[in-house]
Amino acid sequence: MPVAKSKQRSTLFVFLYFASSAALAVLLSASWQWLAGASARPARMRLFMHDVLTGPGATAVEVVNGTGPSLFGGDPPLRFGQVVVIDDALTDGPDPASRPVGRAQVTYVFASMHDPALLFCMNVVLTAGPYSGSTFAVVGRDNIVEPLRELSVVGGTGRFRMATGYVLWRTASWQLRKNAVLDLDVFIYVHAHMEL
Repeated sequence: MPVAKSKQRSTLFVFLYFASSAALAVLLSASWQWLAGASARPARMRLFMHDVLTGPGATAVEVVNGTGPSLFGGDPPLRFGQVVVIDDALTDGPDPASRPVGRAQVTYVFASMHDPALLFCMNVVLTAGPYSGSTFAVVGRDNIVEPLRELSVVGGTGRFRMATGYVLWRTASWQLRKNAVLDLDVFIYVHAHMEL
């Protein structure tokens, strides 16, 4: 009799194991499709970021002077370990007098010992247009001398809650240790259950 009970328990255990494995596989399959953006809707916008490094209206401040190797010329040179905090205007055109659409609130670090490449973390705060009141976060590597860079959209708030995507990043104009205008071509994907 004890052998029969043991066999019943083994059979029940095997049945429950396979049933729970099948249920888990179905749940994971459904969630991976959702996470992969199978039903994501795109939003695209073009923003211009105005980085003012000089004068009383400076929007970028060096908070840690890098002590590592010089990465790029200038006086003083850009160095590994340098940390900068930014609160730049975002507009709908490259001219500083273009219509304001938000702010780019950034922290970046010269994180490569060999290239002028930044570890770049940015919150885009939109204050005008159809996405006013929403934000999205951008993180990635920005080698400032490359003509085209790609950074990741890793989330957001408001109409961009749970967003993913990327930003194609170009330098529209730049004077070393002075001012720069960055051209941001933003591609954001929001899951279909979120309203754009």
